[in-house]
Amino acid sequence: MFYKWGRFAHRHRRVIPVIVVALIVLMQVLFGSKLADRLSQEGWEDPGADSTTAAQIEYDTFGRDNSGDVILLVTAPDGVDRPEVVDKMNQQISGLRDQFPNEIAHVTSYFERATPQLVNDEHTKAFAAIGLKGDGEQTLKDFRTIQPALEAMEVPGGTVQVAGATAVADALDTGMANDIARAEKIGLVFVAIILLFVFGGVVAAAMPLIVGILSIIGSLSLLAILAQFQQVNIFSQSIITLLGLGLAIDYGLFMVSRFREELDRGLDTEEAVAVTTNTAGKTVFFSALMVGVALSGLLMFPQAFLKSVAYGAMSAVVLAAVISVAVLPALFGMLGPKIDFLSVRRRKERRIEETIWFKIPNWAMRHAKPVVVGVAALLIALTVPIVGIAFGGINETYLPPNQVTRQAQDEFNEEFPAFRTDPVKLVVKGADNAQLGQIVMQTRAIDGFTRPLKPDYPTEGDVTVLSAPLADRDGGADVVKQLRSIESPEGVTTYVGGTPAMEVESIEALLNRLPWMAVYMVLATFLLMALVFGSLILPAKAVIMNVLGIGATLGFLTAVFVDGLGAGALNFTPGPLMSPILVLIVAILYGLSTDYEVFLLSRMVEERQDGARTDDAIRRGTAHTGGIITAAAAIMIVVAAAFALSDIVMMKYIAYGMIFSLALDATIIRLLFVPGVMHLLREDNWWAPRWVKRATRSLGEGSGVSTTPRPGETPIEHMVVDTRPGRAGVTVEENASLVPFADLMRDLDQRRALEQLKKKELER
Repeated sequence: MFYKWGRFAHRHRRVIPVIVVALIVLMQVLFGSKLADRLSQEGWEDPGADSTTAAQIEYDTFGRDNSGDVILLVTAPDGVDRPEVVDKMNQQISGLRDQFPNEIAHVTSYFERATPQLVNDEHTKAFAAIGLKGDGEQTLKDFRTIQPALEAMEVPGGTVQVAGATAVADALDTGMANDIARAEKIGLVFVAIILLFVFGGVVAAAMPLIVGILSIIGSLSLLAILAQFQQVNIFSQSIITLLGLGLAIDYGLFMVSRFREELDRGLDTEEAVAVTTNTAGKTVFFSALMVGVALSGLLMFPQAFLKSVAYGAMSAVVLAAVISVAVLPALFGMLGPKIDFLSVRRRKERRIEETIWFKIPNWAMRHAKPVVVGVAALLIALTVPIVGIAFGGINETYLPPNQVTRQAQDEFNEEFPAFRTDPVKLVVKGADNAQLGQIVMQTRAIDGFTRPLKPDYPTEGDVTVLSAPLADRDGGADVVKQLRSIESPEGVTTYVGGTPAMEVESIEALLNRLPWMAVYMVLATFLLMALVFGSLILPAKAVIMNVLGIGATLGFLTAVFVDGLGAGALNFTPGPLMSPILVLIVAILYGLSTDYEVFLLSRMVEERQDGARTDDAIRRGTAHTGGIITAAAAIMIVVAAAFALSDIVMMKYIAYGMIFSLALDATIIRLLFVPGVMHLLREDNWWAPRWVKRATRSLGEGSGVSTTPRPGETPIEHMVVDTRPGRAGVTVEENASLVPFADLMRDLDQRRALEQLKKKELER
């Protein structure tokens, strides 16, 4: 299939790129330009959870709770009760009401009515709370409309700071938008430099960049289409840019490298395109399929955030593979040897035995037992900190400590803990006054609040909403557990709501479904790798190594982001992580680990099918792909590094996780651990039932020497040629001095190709 497609792409090389580019541009014009207006700040909650039901009942009965949308925190060291301060604030607040009647619903201000709860004991800090009219995404738009006026406010001898739930959401949203711009401007520049260094030529380096740019434009357009039918969280845009751009360039790098290698072997352009598509193209296709399968595990979770990331990231990965396999072969067909045009340095031809990608795995195989034991011990030791992982929710602590909105919110929480914007709520439905009194009396015995639960609004119909802030933000689980234990009178229903309850239920969903996601990812990728590699041992080894690598990465992330190792230098506040982010990073890391495993093992299997013995297949496969995998990892690290500069902690978490995992994967695991383990397994590496072998062979049709034996014949991978004088001939004997039959045939093909080239040069 892939070989035939390579031939087809060469024949229609001038048409295919035009069609693909036209489709992507059309998608961008029709849909992609509307993406920003369709993204949401919401989608973190479980639609079937009690906290979601509580929020819906409250909304249907009383409307949106907008009491903490915007906080104006006024600080005046000489006192906030001075007439000039009070007059100035009242004048400005009245001006806000008059200027923005369609955005502001109400204002509760200490300066208009000197309520004691709205000022601190020293009377040096007081606040005004602004409720916005809009619901959902309109709330953020309303805030941005009035934001310039808020930031322009001032008082004599003091300061006015802007805080509140919507102000924090805006700061998070702005930080994510900056991440995208940084990745596109800085990331692409450094990626181009790396590609130029790897390929030594402008044209060759441009090929992966073309794939990357087309993929990111296309995937964001697909995300805009998805946003028409499903809630898509704005955070998913950053994830899609990160994954789509990195993987697209990796796939392009893999394809270009293989095409140049086939040209160097002496193949003409058409055959080189077909062989590249049949080898590297097939690897890219199945690699993307496995990454997509890993990401599809996110669909098991109920949060719209995870579903939108899953759909978007899957489309980005698949689109990257489709463009790599569809567009690049056509471009190769048009360029041919001119792919090395505009070279900035001369390519040095070296035998693979002279490269470090050959020498390092060769050393690891000679010292296989200590290397395997040592690397396994290191990975397990790195995993240990994960026992201290803690989960929480998204709030102002996800912003840098020096960010102005974060500082304002921290000051407000410290001075006015009873008005924190993330209270726990108890929604009571169907209770009369006596029954409501019974429930309220039970809540008095609950520990963990800054004050007793009290009604947010007068009872409406049969619905009452009680609320109170947490004394300790990390103590939500215990408080929610106590509230759930309340005994409701007959006919009365209670729902525990509020942001802390949503976080607790999100963690519960994680613990309940993460094992199932892990089983699904492992089984699905195991079966796909077995189909691609024709072995059951190689997929099992890959899964075990992926798990060890992910464990080490999660241990590192826990030490940094929860325990605070290096937090000051990285400018963030350590603390609990959002449980959906852990689920997301597990899916991403498993997908990337599988991606590089496929790149490496596919070449080993190819060498084995060409007749190489196990150790030779390991050495040659690693030598052929080592430089490519290292370059691919370096490119992905550069892209992730652009996001590591993010102001948002959860984006830093994902970016640093990818950087650590990729560095570990491309060095210790791929160059030491894999060769050592495979050397110890020896011939067992290739074991699989016959039906698996048949299914694998059905995917590998193409030109060249057939690896499929006739009935009664010996498989070609076991056939060698004895080249010693007087003993020439094909044999199946395993002897280190014998030459693999497929290697001999390949050498003969290369000699013929070189002779044809020399003949053409002489004719000229």
